[in-house]
This record gives sequence, structure tokens and C-alpha cells, in this order.
Amino acid sequence: MDAREIAAELQHPGARTLLASATLLRLAYNGPDGAPRVVPMGFFWDGSRIVVCTAVTAPKVGAMSSRPDVAVTIDVGDTPAEARSVLLRGRARVDVVDGVPDEFVTASAKALGAHRVPELERRARLTYRRMARISIEPAWARFYDFGAGRLPSFLTEPT
Repeated sequence: MDAREIAAELQHPGARTLLASATLLRLAYNGPDGAPRVVPMGFFWDGSRIVVCTAVTAPKVGAMSSRPDVAVTIDVGDTPAEARSVLLRGRARVDVVDGVPDEFVTASAKALGAHRVPELERRARLTYRRMARISIEPAWARFYDFGAGRLPSFLTEPT
């Protein structure tokens, strides 16, 4: 998939809404033993990359540092008419940074609401001298909106 195709998928209004408003993604990576792992995480979309932040001691930090290929799903909707998802594949870049990254605070605000962010930020700054900032640049992306008929092609092909 080339950059133009990726951008077209992620610039779809439904994809942009989901990237801006969803509070969790599911991040798939290969663990230290090579077995797959999936973890839910808060995230920030900066317009070109997914950013997640975690403790530097989290097992995923070491795993993604040595095996950076990852997959992400961001999905909402409990019925077929409401189901929407953004699927991404890419490579994770792990940077250990001093303090608490702004993306961590911004991602937390989506889930907690603005009124609870100052206390979360205060506690995070007391807890973390350093954090791992993991950025994922999409190498492949799809946006599906099942209610609007934007489906994976295999579901629309006759059997």
C-alpha cells in the first residue's frame, strides 16, 4: 500500500472522527518469546502517527524495540449498523523520554474528561521520571463502516 492510499483511508471523515474520538486501541505485537500479544491502550493520533505512552519497564517496550512490526485496531459500535473500525499495520518506534509526554496527557483527556486531567497529570508526573513514547507510522490502513456498507472486499464478493 502506498502513502497516497494510506492517506486516503485515514482522511475519510469517518476514520478521522474515530481517530480523534475513540479512547482505546488494541495494539498487537510479538512478545519476547515470539508469541503474539494484544493490549488495550489509550492513544493519540497526531495526524500521521499513532502515539501510545507507557512505563519504560512495560514488557511491550523491550519487545517492540527488538520486533517493531505491529498491528492496531480502533473500533466502536455494538451492532452491525454502528460498527466502525480503523485497522493499521506499521513499525513501532520506541523512544524513552524524560517526564510525561504531552501525548499521554492528551490521550487521557479523551477517556477521563478535561476536569480530571490535572489530577491525572499531577500523579503521572510524580510516578514517572521517564516514559516510553511509542509512535507507529502506518504502512497499511483500512477504514470500515459496516452500517454504511464500507466493508472488507471479501464480504462483498459472491460465494
